[in-house]
Amino acid sequence: MTAFTLLDGALGTELTRRGCDTRLPLWSARALMDAPEIVRRIHADYAAAGAEVLTANTFRTNTRALARAGLPGQVDALTRVAVGLAREGAAGRARVAGSMAPVEDCYSPDLVPDDAALAREHTALANALAEAGCDLILVETMNMVREATIAAEAAARTGLPFWVSFTLGGDDRLLSGETLAEAVRAVLPLEPQAMLINCIPVAQVSSALRALRLAAGDDRLRIGAYANVGHVDDEVGWTLTDAVSPAAYATAAREWLALGASLIGGCCGTTPAHIAALSADKVFRDFSPQRHKDTKKFATPGT
Repeated sequence: MTAFTLLDGALGTELTRRGCDTRLPLWSARALMDAPEIVRRIHADYAAAGAEVLTANTFRTNTRALARAGLPGQVDALTRVAVGLAREGAAGRARVAGSMAPVEDCYSPDLVPDDAALAREHTALANALAEAGCDLILVETMNMVREATIAAEAAARTGLPFWVSFTLGGDDRLLSGETLAEAVRAVLPLEPQAMLINCIPVAQVSSALRALRLAAGDDRLRIGAYANVGHVDDEVGWTLTDAVSPAAYATAAREWLALGASLIGGCCGTTPAHIAALSADKVFRDFSPQRHKDTKKFATPGT
């Protein structure tokens, strides 16, 4: 039986919930300078909720976002801060993953730059993550095959384990229109340790996982998912909602587990309470009985 691994939940939207400035172009990365203690506290809350992998706040510590914010040359420094805060929050209870996201907007494959720019920018972040001491690299929210492949190549060159996660449209295709099968075929030769789906609605995850499992073929390749709660608004960004309660999220995730997902967490809009609900659910405890039992339930995020 493949071991089950519980991932953390959202960081960017959780920073918004806790009153941090998450305006573009820096989004979540602004808190690395303005509110590092809140970043550390969020990581600690997810670790206490039972997460076994914490994703460092590096979603927007890439070359392009920092240059737009007037912070050129800060990739290494801010990535090091982000990984350090995740490590402090983990306090030995969880591994730390480094996030590598699209260099442009996650929902706009038409903005993806040329191959040379992608290689240069993803290599810079991958190397910074490795040097900062991540346990693994999470290439996430990939919306087209070309960028996913180049980012995965950069991650693979570090020698660290890496996972690749795709975001999809309502038809279970990448936002570029490419199929999951095309994406898997492109990335699989690079030998990722897992492939996942992220930042799609809870109701869509089961069909996406079926498509991902079919595309991946080999049952030895781990698959997983972390869904969003809420939606994007063009004017205000991510709109926070309570549309999917922690209990409802855990109930939905039981089916993901049955479909073969062995890596499950939360994306935008989810909270430590959602992760605690997964950790406390008997189905997940029985699937992975060796997971630590010192888990807090969060009635309110941040308590």
